[in-house]
Amino acid sequence: MRSRLVLRARVLSVFFIFAALLLIARLYFVQVVHGEEYRQRAAGQYVASAPDTEGRSDIFFSTKDGDLVAAAVMQTGWRIAIEPDAITDPEAAYTRLAEYVTLDKDRFLKAAAKKGDPYEEVAFRIPSEVGSKLRSEKMPGVLLVPDQWRAYPGGQLAAHTVGFVGYQGDKKVGVYGLEKAWQRTLAKESSGLAVNPFAEVFASIGSALSSDPSGEKGDIITTIEPAVQQKLEDTLERVRTSYSTKVAGGIVMDPASGAIVAIALRPAFDPNTYNTVDDVSVFTNALVENIYEMGSIIKPLTMAAGIDTGVVSATTMYEDRGCIEKSDKRICNYDGKARGRVSMQEVLNQSLNTGVSFVVDKMGHNIFGNYMHAFGLGDKTGIDLPNEATGIVHSIEGGSDVDYASASFGQGIGTSAIATTRALSALANGGTLPDPHVVKAVKLESGVTRAIPSEPGPRVLKAESAEEVTRMLVEVFDTALLKGELKQEHYSIAAKTGTAQIAIPGGGGYYEDRFLHSFFGYLPAHEAKYIVFLFAVEPRGAEFASATLARPFLDIAKYLINYFDIPPDR
Repeated sequence: MRSRLVLRARVLSVFFIFAALLLIARLYFVQVVHGEEYRQRAAGQYVASAPDTEGRSDIFFSTKDGDLVAAAVMQTGWRIAIEPDAITDPEAAYTRLAEYVTLDKDRFLKAAAKKGDPYEEVAFRIPSEVGSKLRSEKMPGVLLVPDQWRAYPGGQLAAHTVGFVGYQGDKKVGVYGLEKAWQRTLAKESSGLAVNPFAEVFASIGSALSSDPSGEKGDIITTIEPAVQQKLEDTLERVRTSYSTKVAGGIVMDPASGAIVAIALRPAFDPNTYNTVDDVSVFTNALVENIYEMGSIIKPLTMAAGIDTGVVSATTMYEDRGCIEKSDKRICNYDGKARGRVSMQEVLNQSLNTGVSFVVDKMGHNIFGNYMHAFGLGDKTGIDLPNEATGIVHSIEGGSDVDYASASFGQGIGTSAIATTRALSALANGGTLPDPHVVKAVKLESGVTRAIPSEPGPRVLKAESAEEVTRMLVEVFDTALLKGELKQEHYSIAAKTGTAQIAIPGGGGYYEDRFLHSFFGYLPAHEAKYIVFLFAVEPRGAEFASATLARPFLDIAKYLINYFDIPPDR
């Protein structure tokens, strides 16, 4: 008898413990996970909810110390609506409301004149404190409607990456940047408050155990470091204003992991007021969505391929005649001058077109083409941003001699900035391509934060080949670039400039007076923490990238050294 009582007591204890755990779990979801939504629903009992106030998860930047900084959040407040039949004196009602909020008088008076209409909205995005004051006024015919909207606390900061929410038909969705690429993760289900507590608990467990949380609901945490992002944007703005460029852009990335700590363009926009922008092309992330002929920053890749195949080394000599004939067309160095017998180191030091063409001839067209494809110049990187462009490298797929010669110094092939940065990262990363990305984790609705898996790309060069080209690029930075003016006593930096002619649309050759300037560098050169890519479209007042981008690059490099406390390597 006693044993039966003990058994019953144990069964009841287990039942009550299980019930208590379920109740605690449910309270957690009600008060913590969905607390804000319930508060809004309670507030919404004053009047009917507005039709397009669906919730949305947040986007965060991450500081070097691991703190999260809001990039995109939902803000709550009120809309103001009126009942026209209850407004007896529209002028007086307008005057009284205008003491609290900014109103369009014509719109208000037209709305107040719609007799028989029970509901007309006249103001939006009213802060909660202002709504509280208006509610205490108890103005006849004035209704407060709970509202929420997407806000971007950083304004223009990383606007091209974050993107914004806009209308697609009659529904609000992400239309650019992370807001678009991560729409499935960020969009909250409108029926989220009616989920069965048992299903919710077990669904959350499933999300937490998932190997890849990118398909789950929650906040996204980016690799963007806000201080570095601001530094990059300020630097690009100076480049744009100093040289009247059409576009200036840049990327700062960890060449090993592919984590992008800053990515920016100028001109930019404020996603809080995107509807005031006249030229919608400013919304395009040209670093990801556009392709360009990058010019001489491709030369280190050509040299790396030659070194990797063993046909040249840094000391290999060739006879530079200034110009060569390829497919009955003339290819010359940037100044048309001959240097005589020079080494491959001098090819990079002096950026000699004939020198990298010599490297291609030594290794053969097919092998060169295979390396360019291996570097990914004709592919998408798979970056977690929308509308990534695919490079155009058809000229190295059975092209003529002149096509291969041109491709060796970055003309005649088009690549995106992010694909170029990834390819060049192989030089800084021991010959392996990284996986470029801007999102590192998702904070699930359960409260669990899950990292996004990132795998290294393929090996495209032998480690010793990448090291040899790195050594050559350090020599370029220390002695050749601006005659060694930028050399750093305690830090090795590998770098190269690029100046490319811009093609005339429709295949009409190249403009004589329009150029794309580019620059890349990584530091410290032999154990690189960061690679920096910069470009400027049609700068004015300077012919070569060494004039427009070399000092801005060094400004960013010094900032990275100091901000991240990178130890000296020499």
